[in-house]
Amino acid sequence: MRKLIADRMGLIDASGIRKVFALGASLKDPINFSIGLPDFDVPDPIKAAAIEAIQQGQNRYSQTVGLGTLIDKVRDRVRAQTPWDDPKVLITSGASGALLLAFMAVIEPGDEVILPDPYFVIYKHVVRLLGGRCVYIDTYPDFGLPVDKIAAAVTDRTKMVVLNSPANPTGAVYRESDLRDLAEALDETGVLVLSDEIYDHFCYDGPCASITDHYEHTLLVKGFSKSYAMTGWRMGYVAAASEPVKRVIEEMTKLQQYTFVCAPTPFQVAAQTALDMDVSEYIAAYRRKRDLAVGGLKDHFELGYEPAGAFYLFVKAPDNVPDATTFVTRAIEHNVLIIPGCVFSEKDTHFRMCYTTTDEKIRQGVEILCGLAGS
Repeated sequence: MRKLIADRMGLIDASGIRKVFALGASLKDPINFSIGLPDFDVPDPIKAAAIEAIQQGQNRYSQTVGLGTLIDKVRDRVRAQTPWDDPKVLITSGASGALLLAFMAVIEPGDEVILPDPYFVIYKHVVRLLGGRCVYIDTYPDFGLPVDKIAAAVTDRTKMVVLNSPANPTGAVYRESDLRDLAEALDETGVLVLSDEIYDHFCYDGPCASITDHYEHTLLVKGFSKSYAMTGWRMGYVAAASEPVKRVIEEMTKLQQYTFVCAPTPFQVAAQTALDMDVSEYIAAYRRKRDLAVGGLKDHFELGYEPAGAFYLFVKAPDNVPDATTFVTRAIEHNVLIIPGCVFSEKDTHFRMCYTTTDEKIRQGVEILCGLAGS
């Protein structure tokens, strides 16, 4: 029989996150710490803007780069948050769509991509699909930015360094001084930095630093999904300042013409309202949830770091199990959905817990996890 499936599909498997998320749908009232999905709804003014756009007939394709009015607002936002005077912007179908387009535009077979480990799942798999080689930089146990290790890993084949701060799966936030030092280390290399800042609103202990303040050769990736609970609306964007990286965005735009075509038009309209929204009350709520989860776990589990952003904890599995996957299996048997760390890492020592649920569910889940740690 004629072979249908491309060999490259053997390089990836189904998302471990989605497997557990699907399992949650089959369980009765699980304590779901599995997927990075805000537990608040899209704020009403944003929903109203989307509904109005649909009713007014703004349902056709936009230009591939996005609606001009949204691009202008995003450009103003990027100018306010970076030293960049004239950023180039592309509106994408989610931050994940931006990542896919960026990797496709840049990575060739044999190229090396430096990934601090743990990492967001899409990085590894798309790099491998494109024939690239992931160079993993161990950041355990505190998940900070290992500047010296990254600098030492750069070779003639290095095409890109991927940064994610605040980070998924750890919730770690990189220090300003480390980002400055990394920028200095990379300054003469010409290596592209892709800075995935999708969780930029979720910084609990002060403003989040960004490498864009120190390294112009950066492709900035941001989005609306997490900050405004618009995960199903698929809205993101990229920005760049230097001419070589602007050229990358031009190539990404070309690819978008033949793939996503454009981001959803009515939601591009609504995203303009989102940019004017104050979401500080949601951020404050998640700060409290972080404190609740950390406070409940710290006497029974080894954290080893202070999760300062996003809405995840990356927790070391207890010593009474051979690996984190075994502990995750036990937790799921007790109706608590968590994700094994090997989904995000070359190690299987930790599990990821997403605390975007009610305070009561956090208390219940933490109590079960702590009981399993002591059993």
